[in-house]
Amino acid sequence: MRFLNKFSGFVPAACFAAGLLSFGAIQANAAPDPNFHIYIAYGQSNMGGTADAQSADKVENSRFKIFATQKCSGKGRNTLGEVYPAVPSLFNCGNTISIADWFGRTMADSMPDVTIGIIPVAVGGASIKLFDQDQYASYLSTAEDWLKNYAKEYASDGNVTKTIIDIAKKAQQVGVIKGFIFHQGETDGGYPDWPKIVKKTRDDILKALDMSSDTVPFVAGELLRSGCCYSDRVSKLPNTMDNTYYASSEGLGGNGVDRYHFGHDAYVTFGKRYAEQMLKAINRAPVVPEPQKPFKGKAFEIPGKIEAEDFDIPGVGSGNDSYKENDSEDHGGSNYREGTGVDIYKKATGYIVGYNQEGEWLEYTVNVKETGEYSFYASVASANETSGFQMSLDGKNITDVISVPKNDGEDNYDDYSKVRSTVNLPAGEHILRFTVTGSWMDVDYFVFGEDEVVCVDECTAFVKPALSHAAGTESYRIFDMNGNYLGKVRASGLQELRASAKALVKTGGTFIAKSRAGSTTIRVMK
Repeated sequence: MRFLNKFSGFVPAACFAAGLLSFGAIQANAAPDPNFHIYIAYGQSNMGGTADAQSADKVENSRFKIFATQKCSGKGRNTLGEVYPAVPSLFNCGNTISIADWFGRTMADSMPDVTIGIIPVAVGGASIKLFDQDQYASYLSTAEDWLKNYAKEYASDGNVTKTIIDIAKKAQQVGVIKGFIFHQGETDGGYPDWPKIVKKTRDDILKALDMSSDTVPFVAGELLRSGCCYSDRVSKLPNTMDNTYYASSEGLGGNGVDRYHFGHDAYVTFGKRYAEQMLKAINRAPVVPEPQKPFKGKAFEIPGKIEAEDFDIPGVGSGNDSYKENDSEDHGGSNYREGTGVDIYKKATGYIVGYNQEGEWLEYTVNVKETGEYSFYASVASANETSGFQMSLDGKNITDVISVPKNDGEDNYDDYSKVRSTVNLPAGEHILRFTVTGSWMDVDYFVFGEDEVVCVDECTAFVKPALSHAAGTESYRIFDMNGNYLGKVRASGLQELRASAKALVKTGGTFIAKSRAGSTTIRVMK
């Protein structure tokens, strides 16, 4: 039964990497995953981020996570210390990006064998004294209410460093603390002890975690050069702090509103610069992003048929994944597309994708021959009342949610139905996505094309048009029996059509000709 075994095969490391298991459920004998690299990100408002997130910032990377340091019910982050997908905002419940966003994405892109985790704590307008456990209480006692309240979003008493330490200790149970990223200083322009206190905040955290700076790099970022507060003290931190590096802010623009904060594109570039420094520190070379590729080397043609199991080969880097799978176990056991974790079964009709869960998706590179309206159908099976899916093209929905009918009989996934829709598609190469909106369904294939043209496994009866009496020459589109478009011919009768189509049909058998001038579709033997 799929409802009984849908949780089978979950191992602790996989659960943590997917952000599915709370820390309260950690087993005593669960070892930390050495491939879960965790970074502590702290500072003031530029670390927290002030620029609105754009669509590219919101694309989820399955190997980029955060440990919740605030409860954000609107984002589904309800448990402090639990692992969640790292989508904006990392430091609060809003819709802004920070240095940490593209630091984490770049680190994940550069190390395909690891998952990146962020412990985010940032308080806008705060002095470095807030992060010094020997000074935070006296500092907050004279601070304005708005800053006190900001700090209390992380800790009821304002001890934000204790929050970092407490969550970092939990994080050590599931992964490895690999470094710090830090951005702060706008508030402390005249504070001579700033470098010393920055080092103290790092050392206090490391001592509490029983770690050494020898093995945990620290990357700090320069302030906005065109702003109010820039100096060379960040670039000089490596002179007074061991295993410390700095990310340059040269050429990065401000937000055009104030003298303190970077703009959106600057946050993206700055995050990547932080990652470059961290990769040097941990002796890992960055990996150049690569786009996803068609599984069989060629885009699927539309009109035509798409086998669900032949989703694209994933690329490298954010936005270049070709599928999302909620767990790493291949429940299908077919060994087709081995290593992806996608649940592919071998059935009488061939390979199918099964065990589909809500939120999972598959992508296909397609080539649409002509702009226009197409009939779409999918061959699907389900034993549940609430299974469904949706199709999109280049991130835009092209169908509503399509319900999958429930089969008769208990746990019956062997009877396939065709569910249909009508879609409008632009010509050219695109990325088609199949997204599961209701769990526990199987999918065999998809077909795009006019119903009377695309004939896959239940062709309609032959209709012979009176071509011998045609008034003149007509144009015809020629398709093979899988609905693949082969080309165009012109003919004034059945005999001429048959002869003209031979140049397009490479193998013997049946093909389909569609009149562009009329509505008649015919099948002709070569």
